[in-house]
Amino acid sequence: MKSELKNLVGGALYELHISHDPVAVVIEETRDPRHGDFASNIALVLAKTAGMKPRDLALRIADTIESIRQRGDFSEVGPHIARVEVAGPGFINFHLAATAYHALIPLILEQGPNYGRSDLGAGKRVQVEFVSANPTGPLHVGHGRGAAYGAAVADLLAYVGFDVHREYYVNDAGRQMDILGTSVWLRYLELCGEALEFPSNGYKGDYVWDIAATLHRDHGDAYRVDAVQLREGLPPDEVTPGDGGDKEAHIDALIVSAKRLLGDNRYRFVFELGLNTILDDIRDDLAQFGISYQEWYSERSLVESGAVNRAVERLREAGHVYEQAGALWFRSTAFGDEKDRVVVRENGQMTYFASDIAYHMDKLERGFTRVIDVWGADHHGYVPRVKAALSALGDDPRRLDVLLVQFAVLYRGGEKVQMSTRSGEFVTLRELRKEVGRDAARFFYVMRRCEQHMDFDLDLAKSQSADNPVYYVQYAHARVASVLQQAAERGIALELTPNPSNDKLALLTEPHELALLKTMARWPELVEAAALSEEPHQLTHYLRELANDFHTYYNAHQFLVDDAALRDARVQLILAVRQVLRNGLNLLGVSAPERM
Repeated sequence: MKSELKNLVGGALYELHISHDPVAVVIEETRDPRHGDFASNIALVLAKTAGMKPRDLALRIADTIESIRQRGDFSEVGPHIARVEVAGPGFINFHLAATAYHALIPLILEQGPNYGRSDLGAGKRVQVEFVSANPTGPLHVGHGRGAAYGAAVADLLAYVGFDVHREYYVNDAGRQMDILGTSVWLRYLELCGEALEFPSNGYKGDYVWDIAATLHRDHGDAYRVDAVQLREGLPPDEVTPGDGGDKEAHIDALIVSAKRLLGDNRYRFVFELGLNTILDDIRDDLAQFGISYQEWYSERSLVESGAVNRAVERLREAGHVYEQAGALWFRSTAFGDEKDRVVVRENGQMTYFASDIAYHMDKLERGFTRVIDVWGADHHGYVPRVKAALSALGDDPRRLDVLLVQFAVLYRGGEKVQMSTRSGEFVTLRELRKEVGRDAARFFYVMRRCEQHMDFDLDLAKSQSADNPVYYVQYAHARVASVLQQAAERGIALELTPNPSNDKLALLTEPHELALLKTMARWPELVEAAALSEEPHQLTHYLRELANDFHTYYNAHQFLVDDAALRDARVQLILAVRQVLRNGLNLLGVSAPERM
């Protein structure tokens, strides 16, 4: 409706020969029904350009709109305008006839799942990279929020016409993966009967034991070495703070010993076993959570293809790197970062940052109009250095949009649940899904802006009450099905498709009915706004509002009344409500049940 009114105002300005930027024509819903349904301040915006007083210009625009309506132009909206008024210093208020909203019902029922879709992003390729958790352990509830949020953003963008490519960046190289591989091997040695002290900085979760047990079951003692050899020359571990040890140096030395004692082939086998076992688990976990990707992009492939070296060389050729203390540094301070960053260490190894530069260079080279990264809030300081690198490479950093997702804090029985990946004491995404269900998890995760802290109340998510937002919305959807079931049980024949004349729909005059229609009319605009602002929480708020309007209507009126015409009109109305609820829930990855 807003877009049609905007076109109508634009047509009036064209006839008045008033040049304007179409973006300047803004149509807003009025807060006070006495001021109509929609209003525009265009006369105040263009008064100086037109050389007129705002109110005088508003009157001329209103008269021209009336002339256009009389001619029958803009037939989509013209017949549905009851009157156009000028208020205050020059606001143009539009009062719509009820027919404007009645016409919405056949439109929704005809378009079905496509009601709200648009071609706003046609011709634009967007990559959304999200989750991308290191494959060093199962996904936990913190990863779940990034998964739900990233998927919703991607689906919203696709819904309004963008060509969306969903990607998971697999960190399958580097120190953390070496720590995982070494942790698996040490647990394996313990299963072989070797006595050793597990490093404080190793991965301690039960999943590490499980992988080690698979290695031991399938290969016996083939990967066993004497623990005495392993301990030779190791710097002391830091078991307790201040005990004189160095946990970082200790784990690094263990990695070196593991590679030396096992040899390249055997070490690589253990490394790959840990990586692939956890990565398979992550793939399955996300699939069960309703998350899919077009590509799982390997960090190791960047190194093997030479992309990392190429990125560093491009920086070197552009004069943006320098050597200091044996390392190669990127001069990121020249591009707004707080300090320069190492890209090649003293030992010749590339840093994680070097790989990230190459990865983002590769993203833009693949031709995406826009690149969206969904990261944890703890990566806040990483944003300026990546954008600095893109600038140094000659790319436009504005093509990269980084969305930071705050950690989700889990509560059970009013108590905060503590989590630590390294210690293994955390609630996995799989456990959360089994406890509260996929629907509740997906809905709850996107109820707030991504940058806002989130308290996830398990007890609320499991409750079957109006206080549980996802239950409340799903129950509204299911209630429509119950009306149809009641009609079938009572042998009442219903006309579920509006006829072209819409004569029955004219009977929908109750305030509750008009409130529902007005809320549903906002859906297409709401979807576009949520997509462009990358704010799926707008959908959850909207769905709760629509569900509330429906429940209020359901409790105040009978649908299966004796008057067949009114009965059909009301049933068609609630079928439209069901469709919009279903469209919204599908965008959030939440099911739309027929019964609860």
